[in-house]
Amino acid sequence: MAIAFAAAYLWFSPRVLADTAPDWLRAAAQDKLPDYPKDTVAVLLLDDQQTTIKDNGDIEIRTRRAYKLLRPDARENYDHAGALFSNDTKISYFKAWTITPDGHEFEVKEKDAVEVSLTTFEVYSDERAKFIKFPEANPGSVVGYELVQKQRPYVFDDDWGFQDIIPVRKARFSIHLPAGWEFSTFFENHAEIKSQDLGAGQTTWEISDVPAVEVEPDMPAWNTIAGEMLVKYFPRNPAMRGKTSGSWKEIGLWYNGLTSTSRAPTPQIQQKVAELTAGITDPLAKIKALADYTQQKIRYAAIEIGIGGHQPHPAGQVFAHQYGDCKDKATLLSSMLHEIGIESYYVLINTERGTSAPGFPSIRFNHAILAIHLPDSVPSDSLYGVVNDPKLGRILFFDPTNPYTPFGYIPADEQDNFGLVMAPDGGELIELPLLPPSTNRLLRTAEFKLNSGGDLSGEIHELRWGGPAEDTRGQYLEIPPAQRSKLLEDFVGNFLNNFTLTSAKIDNLEKFDDTLTFDYQLRAQAYAKTAGNLLIVRPRVLGSKESYILALLNAKKPRLYPIEFHEATRQDDIFDIALPAGYVVDELPSPVDVECAYASYKSNVKMNGNTLHYQRTYIVKDIAVPTAKLNDVRDFFRQVAADERTSAVLKQANP
Repeated sequence: MAIAFAAAYLWFSPRVLADTAPDWLRAAAQDKLPDYPKDTVAVLLLDDQQTTIKDNGDIEIRTRRAYKLLRPDARENYDHAGALFSNDTKISYFKAWTITPDGHEFEVKEKDAVEVSLTTFEVYSDERAKFIKFPEANPGSVVGYELVQKQRPYVFDDDWGFQDIIPVRKARFSIHLPAGWEFSTFFENHAEIKSQDLGAGQTTWEISDVPAVEVEPDMPAWNTIAGEMLVKYFPRNPAMRGKTSGSWKEIGLWYNGLTSTSRAPTPQIQQKVAELTAGITDPLAKIKALADYTQQKIRYAAIEIGIGGHQPHPAGQVFAHQYGDCKDKATLLSSMLHEIGIESYYVLINTERGTSAPGFPSIRFNHAILAIHLPDSVPSDSLYGVVNDPKLGRILFFDPTNPYTPFGYIPADEQDNFGLVMAPDGGELIELPLLPPSTNRLLRTAEFKLNSGGDLSGEIHELRWGGPAEDTRGQYLEIPPAQRSKLLEDFVGNFLNNFTLTSAKIDNLEKFDDTLTFDYQLRAQAYAKTAGNLLIVRPRVLGSKESYILALLNAKKPRLYPIEFHEATRQDDIFDIALPAGYVVDELPSPVDVECAYASYKSNVKMNGNTLHYQRTYIVKDIAVPTAKLNDVRDFFRQVAADERTSAVLKQANP
């Protein structure tokens, strides 16, 4: 897809009016297009990638890309060409053109490109980007660019993504291999495209009229939706075969070699381990003390230059500097655990669930965590991230990077996902568990009083643990303390009008292993509606259960892709509303008990003396809803939404 973040930079590329557009761009501009939906902003006329590999492993990639702009808002993403480069990936040619609707041609050369660093406050990298702005990028214009890059990769994995967020008129992928080299391919989310053998080591694939992937909220990861072809190149030279990931085991052996000395302890690390575990006899408590240290005390900062994108820094450096990226933090923790006799293994994982294809081993990971081997003496009943592997035994998956995930838990985007465990004898792809709903809880209880004028006042007590606590801590801790009350006000404001928070307190905000608690009091004017001698009151005062999903499913456009819930969870609301003197119940909402394959919902309203008692339980059991089941989920949430709107009717006993 287009490198959209270029829009953050303002620049001007000189326009050169000339009859210089290449033949391939002119041919693409002349192509007669099919009819597209009226809201289509642009069409990718041609996406042509030619990969040439030399016998020494050097690779040259020539990319030719042409777009036709159909609407003014196409300029947001398609008024520029972007190219990434680094010390290992050089740009040898970069030029762009525009052909206007009246046939005028404009050219922009590489010398007119803007160059930017991709280093941020927490990541230092040698990766940079160049951008060329297309002149006259207006509706009806055809814009295009040609880019040649040279690289020497660390692994011979490649991919061809032939689907985009706009329609693709024609996509082509070609490889030119030296004599004796081989390749293998694997298609994801699309039927296999037959290749053409052109001889002399040249092979090409071509596809036309690929529909756009329409981005939908809460859809699965891009790589599980868009069509693509994964490619592996196998060198002729046996000495270079280690750069091709033929199996998960081989990837593990390669990574073990890359990290063979990274976890060597230093005297300073050994001293710190002794300090952190002094006086602790319980093995699990020792493990946790070291895990907490690396998770909370080692600042996240990445320095990734060259092979540093794969290879962690030595544990001694990470400890000395007190910072590192995900693989650095895992390295230090592994080194420290070894000092107390606990072995552990690197785990590579992609936080975009479903990206790793079990049937085609490749290094498509963006994160590193740790698998901790648990001794037999360590109970695991409170450790929810444990997997019993036939070969490795009981291993606890732990992410030392995520600061809000308690020890024993797994972050939501790593659950129900594949991780490559780097065992001593090679890699093993293991599926991480989906934590049960009971581990991710929200319990909200409240006692309210309603007066005869319909005003409501009360005290609310909330308990959160697991995922709901992790998410809420992230929201509150990543903003200044002075702004935190606004978050709570915004939440209450979703359900109440004319309200005032009279007090609020948060406990255990920075105690990540403890239950996060909220205690707050409020007053809401005219909460109950009056109608003669009646008061109409909604028992569900606060909270809504995934109401946004119903909005997605009720959209005018039919949903195309599955929905992914954030996590399995159980959430309970228990509200007591004391009625005003002289009022009795005239009508109560009926109980609700609905269920689908992915969630369940129960609610009930009853009278306890002069108190209206409301209780409901919402449980998400599974996180992935295929398109074939979306209607069932829509019906489920329609019933939930209807229940949330129901009211109890109160009347004066002696009007």
